[in-house]
Amino acid sequence: MRRNWTDSLALLAMALVLGGCATSKEELLPHDHTTMLDIWNAETGRGTTRQLLDARQALRRPLSEADVHAAPDVQARYTRTAQNEIYRQFHRLPNPDLLMYVFPHLAGSDPVPVPGYTTLFPLYQRVQYALPGERVEDY
Repeated sequence: MRRNWTDSLALLAMALVLGGCATSKEELLPHDHTTMLDIWNAETGRGTTRQLLDARQALRRPLSEADVHAAPDVQARYTRTAQNEIYRQFHRLPNPDLLMYVFPHLAGSDPVPVPGYTTLFPLYQRVQYALPGERVEDY
């Protein structure tokens, strides 16, 4: 009689179940008296925050004499003054005007004659601005 493939599958499943029961909980997950806080402190700073503060202090550097003297000039570039307010940093890009002639026509539900006229409209719908330093010539 020929064996069915389900017999071998059942045998494999039984071997896996018995293999899972063969390990002990203590061997798989050892239990000692360390808390999660102890593990966290051990992994992030070895239990002290002083090492973190020392590392931050090593990254700080005192200002040199040149830095102290250059600070007002550097900060003045970002300070708003009357001169800075008048100077345009973002220049408007040219938006040419188009002239359009509308011929005389009849308009409305009751055809009313409308005389011909000329109208002016900008080429672009919105006003566009250049980035600082992108456009230097005046227009």
